[in-house]
Amino acid sequence: MNMASLQEQINMLTFFALPLAAGAMLAYGLYQLWYDLRKPEQKRIQQRLRERSFAPAKSAQAGAANILRKQLGQENKWMDRLLAKYAPVQKMQKTLDQAGVNWTASRFLLNTASVGLLAAILAIVAEVSFIIALGLGLMIVLLPVMVISFKSKVRRKKFNYQLPDVFDLLCQALRAGHSLASGIQLVGQQLPDPAGTEFYRCFQEQNLGLKLEDALTNMAERVDLLDVRFFVTAIIVQRQTGGDLAEILEKISKVIRDRIKILGQVKALTAEGRLSGWVLSALPVLVFFVAKALNPEYIDILLHEEQGQTMLGAAIVMQILGMLMIKKIVNIKI
Repeated sequence: MNMASLQEQINMLTFFALPLAAGAMLAYGLYQLWYDLRKPEQKRIQQRLRERSFAPAKSAQAGAANILRKQLGQENKWMDRLLAKYAPVQKMQKTLDQAGVNWTASRFLLNTASVGLLAAILAIVAEVSFIIALGLGLMIVLLPVMVISFKSKVRRKKFNYQLPDVFDLLCQALRAGHSLASGIQLVGQQLPDPAGTEFYRCFQEQNLGLKLEDALTNMAERVDLLDVRFFVTAIIVQRQTGGDLAEILEKISKVIRDRIKILGQVKALTAEGRLSGWVLSALPVLVFFVAKALNPEYIDILLHEEQGQTMLGAAIVMQILGMLMIKKIVNIKI
């Protein structure tokens, strides 16, 4: 099949796919508008949750939005049921929760896929190469996923550094005579996001009738941090067997503070290795573009010759493997 016939088939596919895609996205937008306007009772519930005065506005809104998304089904229920059984969608939902984004995975994936498809179709209509248009669509789809993953990692790291303050506040509340549920409420009121938001959500779930142990377990699954699992396990064991919970939390707080201190020392000791990894990763790319600017004929062999393309592909693969190996070496678990 020559290039002319391939381009003709692509043009024919575009001729039929563009109206269908535009109509589908228009129908989806109208459905979302109709779905948002047809349930005023949910807006009244949201307004009541926002007007509650016993918690800060930011934590209250975040906790209320999460609970409403789960309990009241604001999103497309049929789509959630259809996609929720797939492991990648479940993992994406967990990442969205960890990042503090109040979307369902189905809505997030559908929106990103729609934008990526629209960008690819527009690029093909603008007579851009099919491979470039496909790459543009994939990049637009993958970029939000990468941003959400990065935001999730940063938020979980911040949550981990807030844990000693959480335990200190809980110890003070318990020794002052408060119950554990009141201490969790106090943490949700006093601490900023993400610890305040997650603990306030836990308190709200307990208020809605869920057992406190189950609400804490949900938080541990949602945050997915080893220290939080230690905390939840200690509380469950203490509620079953008894003991001084304040003393237990004080000891856990000390252990976590020591772990954070050791982690800082490890990062300082491995800083040279991590910097070497970044330099070794960026140097070949920099040399490639400098050589392309100074001597284009020398680099064109790698871009246009079959053997050169094979060598360039092998170099890229080995470069990626080297980056992964360096990351594995300097990433020491504490």
